[in-house]
Amino acid sequence: MLKTLKIVFALITLVLAGYGLTTGNSIVVLPYMMLFMGALLLVMGISEIKNERKQIGFMSIIVSLFVFYVSIQGFLLNYTS
Repeated sequence: MLKTLKIVFALITLVLAGYGLTTGNSIVVLPYMMLFMGALLLVMGISEIKNERKQIGFMSIIVSLFVFYVSIQGFLLNYTS
């Protein structure tokens, strides 16, 4: 289950990054890409904790929380300006 979620979130992030690069419209796509990247890091952190690598897992979860915060800031800045 976690492996499929990792693959799905990685593919969505990759597609959004590619779309932003090819269209030059990365400002609009960036918050969505960061949201899925945060979800990917969260799933990776949970997976690492289950594999008994707790330090890497907790670090991934902390980084994912920061990426979620940045994504929310991006949504707020895009829609208020």
